[in-house]
Amino acid sequence: MLTSYEELDELIETLGKIRGRHTELVTVMIPSGANIYTTADQIASEGSTADNIKSKTTRKNVVDALEMISRELKKYKQTPANGMAIFCGNVSEKEGQNDLKLWVIEPPQSLRTRLYRCDQVFVIRPLQEMREVQEVYGLLVMDRKEATIGVLEGKQIRMIRKMSSGVPGKIRAGGQSAARFERITEGLAKEFFRRVSESMKEIFFDMPKLKGILVGGPVPTKEEFLEQGQLVTKLKELVIGVRDIGNTDESGLTDLVEASNDILANQEIIKEKKLLEKFFETLGKKPDLAAYGEENVKKALKYGAVSLLLLSKKLKKEEIKELRGMADSISADSEIISTETPEGEQFWNLSGIGALLRFATG
Repeated sequence: MLTSYEELDELIETLGKIRGRHTELVTVMIPSGANIYTTADQIASEGSTADNIKSKTTRKNVVDALEMISRELKKYKQTPANGMAIFCGNVSEKEGQNDLKLWVIEPPQSLRTRLYRCDQVFVIRPLQEMREVQEVYGLLVMDRKEATIGVLEGKQIRMIRKMSSGVPGKIRAGGQSAARFERITEGLAKEFFRRVSESMKEIFFDMPKLKGILVGGPVPTKEEFLEQGQLVTKLKELVIGVRDIGNTDESGLTDLVEASNDILANQEIIKEKKLLEKFFETLGKKPDLAAYGEENVKKALKYGAVSLLLLSKKLKKEEIKELRGMADSISADSEIISTETPEGEQFWNLSGIGALLRFATG
């Protein structure tokens, strides 16, 4: 069965804590599209090789693990669509005791790694990579006085660099002609644009997973920058949105993301904000169709009234697993909510457990 990202997180944490006494923990990874029978043949031949292990205990643990994996592989006629990862070994913490465990998963995205390894630890790095941020957006907010550069990574907005221009305000020193003052300020502005362009090149040019760049600020500075700022072609082509916003400090990065909802509709931070906005709005306007707190939500789940279950990532894993299991049993959707946004923190302070209902429970 396809593993959810939340289940994958739990599995990674569990497997990462396990240590074998010797090289007796077996990891098998079969990439998407691979022939499962080829892997089954390899595991069978590795069983014969394992007979040569000198340590009797290690030999037994490895052979037992390989036999369990072989039996599991016989259940499949072909490799699952996203590939599969198998972990098996004696996980007992006591010398001389046997506690052979097997984990078989179909990951939530295509597995590209082919692997067979016996080690003192399970190989989990290919799974960890699936949980890393897949898309990054560059952020720039600026006016003629300052610029702030940052990134949107998943649900997190991070400031990277803040710059000031040195361009003077409207008041000019006595005796200076308007034309001369204008030339000076324009020269300083162009130099500032050049420095911003250089910083963006330094930060974004070779950034892995950079999907696009969003630019914000007052009219007409940001437009002038894109026209005159000497931004390298590669980065200029990555500008996917330009938005009018007032703030150009760190808070402006948040304003820019919020003003780019239409572009970032599929981004986790926007999806999460919309879910919580709907939850809080329903709670305020139609309280009979929303519930929060463990007792009220469990009651709604038992009645089959929940359409969407919301759970804070800060909850205990056992609690999340129990509540999601209840939601699955009534075909309700469920979402894990981070605390990396103000809305997510507000939800956690409300109990971290909420639900939108199909009907009032009375």
